[in-house]
Amino acid sequence: MTSLKKRLLTGDRPTGRLHIGHYVGSLENRVRLQDEYDSFIEIADIQALTTHFKRPELISESIMQVAMDNLSVGLDPNKVTIFLQSQIPSIAEMTIFYSMLVTMNVLRQNPTVKSEAANYGYEDMTYGFFGYPVSQAADITFCGAHLVPVGEDQAPHIELCRKLVRRFNDLYAQDDPFLVEPKMLVGDFPRLPGLDGNAKMGKSLGNAIYLSDSEEDLRSKVMTAVTDPSRIHKTDPGHPDICVVATYHSVFSKDQYEDICDRCKAGTIGCVACKKELFNNLNTLLTPFREKRAYYESHLDEVRDIIAAGNDRANQIGDETSRRMKEAMHLVPHLANED
Repeated sequence: MTSLKKRLLTGDRPTGRLHIGHYVGSLENRVRLQDEYDSFIEIADIQALTTHFKRPELISESIMQVAMDNLSVGLDPNKVTIFLQSQIPSIAEMTIFYSMLVTMNVLRQNPTVKSEAANYGYEDMTYGFFGYPVSQAADITFCGAHLVPVGEDQAPHIELCRKLVRRFNDLYAQDDPFLVEPKMLVGDFPRLPGLDGNAKMGKSLGNAIYLSDSEEDLRSKVMTAVTDPSRIHKTDPGHPDICVVATYHSVFSKDQYEDICDRCKAGTIGCVACKKELFNNLNTLLTPFREKRAYYESHLDEVRDIIAAGNDRANQIGDETSRRMKEAMHLVPHLANED
């Protein structure tokens, strides 16, 4: 696969199946842009170790799940490069190079690292967790990505990546600044709340609707979603601005959203009926995903071949980037006998 298109890099940690928050935050943009960009989709298994190092079996089991989730939503393996982070040695090399160009104080001030550490209850962070934004910079730049579709919480990481690229090019490659400074693309709905009202839908929080959920599971989850707690009877005036179901309608029922909100405020639609409408719209979205996923679930060797081919292409490109970095940093040994 060769292309003169600009490149795109994004990816997922394999710590379980992907959910609808991932879809509206990034996956939807991946599908939309796959014809416009030469797209690289990373399954970030090493990055998953920063929080799940005690559960490597979960990471291993989730690799195929994440690959199939990406394929099921419409990514074309003939247009995109799906690869496994741990199988690209140049990313590890570039992580080390970048680590020489960033201070501990800069990493310590990263708000996303602070937030995630608090979420996981880390009072003392591992070296890998503390420095994973540096690894992420290597993920983005090994293939020269111009665009990175991410959630809004990743903005500090992208900014660090941009700073590292500028610093490397200024120090070592002024005459040929070959590292690309990427831009960030945030989805229209960068953060989807959980079914329980938590500000974030998360795999570890048990409040997610998965892309692979069955119709029965989807219906059950939607019907248990929290709504306006002040609304006791279906004729009571509602407050959609504090209702998770209304938020989901704003994303998945755009044409109906204003009408639903008006009926909610007037007390002419009850929460059960409102949830049923949401279920119907979500089910319409997920049905073709389920069908495509069913194909790949019965053709797992094809999924493995897609990842293997992606690894080969990523390595070809990454090895060249790493070679150029080593050359620029004078890390290429001169061992020839000069006598």
